[in-house]
Amino acid sequence: MGDRRELRAPILEFPGAGRSVIEAERLFAGRPRIPARAVLCYFMEVLRAGRRAGKLAPLVKLHGEGDPIQVFRLGSGRAAMAVCFPGVGAPLAAAVLEELIGLGARRFVACGGAGVLDGRIPAGTLILPTAAVRDEGTSYHYLRPGRTSRPHPRAVAAIEQACRARGVAPVKGLTWTTDAVYRETRAAVRRRRAEGCLTVEMEAAALFAVARFRKVVLGQLLYAGDDVSGADWDQRGWDRLARTRRDLFDLAMDACRRIPARAGS
Repeated sequence: MGDRRELRAPILEFPGAGRSVIEAERLFAGRPRIPARAVLCYFMEVLRAGRRAGKLAPLVKLHGEGDPIQVFRLGSGRAAMAVCFPGVGAPLAAAVLEELIGLGARRFVACGGAGVLDGRIPAGTLILPTAAVRDEGTSYHYLRPGRTSRPHPRAVAAIEQACRARGVAPVKGLTWTTDAVYRETRAAVRRRRAEGCLTVEMEAAALFAVARFRKVVLGQLLYAGDDVSGADWDQRGWDRLARTRRDLFDLAMDACRRIPARAGS
């Protein structure tokens, strides 16, 4: 009959909380420190515009296969903040977050777009995820198997404060994190929508899990983009909402500045 342990999916074998063979903290121990606050921005055109305007100064590059990921410095002195594009998909985003933590960052706000599971949510709507359904693989290497991972409450509170200061009210709820953008079937969309998910994206569950495991503070802001609720995909021009993307980056920076500094984070 064989060993029944072979039937257990490896993704459910939580590796424990011990040190890894490769630890970013050790890998970057001799590198110059980056600011403790960091914004993970998925809007490349916003980063390019900030660079052209002289607001973002190159700080350090994260190297791997392919093009390096440029980390920028925004501001100076104690008000300085790190800013970078974290890469698409849970594995890459988690690795970038690990390396930023290894370089000294401790308080994070991520901003990006997401598909909606209900077409009645207008494109551009501000979304504040309260938890992410873990339909990806990366989070299972950081947290024991479970349904969701969650942002840090201090980051959520800071985001809410920043929103109130600007007179905007985000829609709060679950997001669905998946690894397989081309396997968002109608049946899967119906299940996640019935569960209460507002959006679908590819990184939130992993980012929340890494942050919790490494004991740093992280929250995320999303805007409603394309619509996957119908029989066919409706792009809705999600990547051309230039004003929405600029405003969301500004909001993320404001929120990140509002996260209080405490021991261990």
